[in-house]
Amino acid sequence: MRRMVAETRLHPADLILPAFVREGITEPVPIQAMPGVVQHTRDTLRKAAVEALEAGVSGIMLFGVPEDEKKDAAGTAGTDPDGILQVAIRDVKAEVGDELVIMSDLCLDEFTDHGHCGVLDADGRVDNDATLERYAEMAQVQADAGVHVVGPSGMMDGQVGVVRDALDTIGKEDVSILAYTAKYSSAFYGPFREAVGSSLKGDRKTYQQDPANLHESLRELALDLEEGADMVMVKPAGPYLDVLAKVAASVDVPVAAYQISGEYSMVEAAAEKGWIDREKAILETLTGIRRAGGQMILTYWATEAAQWLSAGRR
Repeated sequence: MRRMVAETRLHPADLILPAFVREGITEPVPIQAMPGVVQHTRDTLRKAAVEALEAGVSGIMLFGVPEDEKKDAAGTAGTDPDGILQVAIRDVKAEVGDELVIMSDLCLDEFTDHGHCGVLDADGRVDNDATLERYAEMAQVQADAGVHVVGPSGMMDGQVGVVRDALDTIGKEDVSILAYTAKYSSAFYGPFREAVGSSLKGDRKTYQQDPANLHESLRELALDLEEGADMVMVKPAGPYLDVLAKVAASVDVPVAAYQISGEYSMVEAAAEKGWIDREKAILETLTGIRRAGGQMILTYWATEAAQWLSAGRR
């Protein structure tokens, strides 16, 4: 009876798997702060993509981790056609074709030696306009590699419009933009920084949003839609379900939510201690995100949760 009258239904197709691929390794490297998640080799990434596809997951979001010596102030490895992220896009495309939506993180933070999401000026501050030029180039090389969706995540003013123009200029009008519309300066990103080998010192409060603010997200939403966003995102998901609900109620484009590393690690740590039922807690958090309006959920549990759902365990 409960299943029959359930108001919210979670489906494998709602899920997107974030995945990290690291340059220069021959075996997957476990991420200590995220038990069960690894930095993939090129070969294991291909296998992970196939496994996600077979489980019914809709998409995979790729993050590239370059070798440390390839990081520089401008993040040039991020726009190198033979850089690790572009290579990974081509690998996954060769493995699954168009059966799985291939998404890519469009940001410089993994590739800069200072760890910020953009180019710095002489005073060490992020230069918004100089960064947009880099994002335009990054969008084009990712599109040339075969990506279906780019995710500009750096929170620069005007980034969606610049990326859209850059894609259209090279005839990639069919590449969609998933805008990181509401990306908050959160304490829950910690494990992710290990996952991408971040070089960041300090924080990103000057360009990520204040956790105290809601209306700021709605202003960002209006700007992103005006600039041509095809989909919009709220990140993190769990602590910002009110923002997610407001965004979902305000738009007629698909809405994504990113269940981030710290959310993942908290559940895994509590489950490892025996304090909570792991499977039930995972499905409850995902259902809550779906109920709040998240049509697409980026989660490190995507493949596993999809397998549970397909087996009728919900």
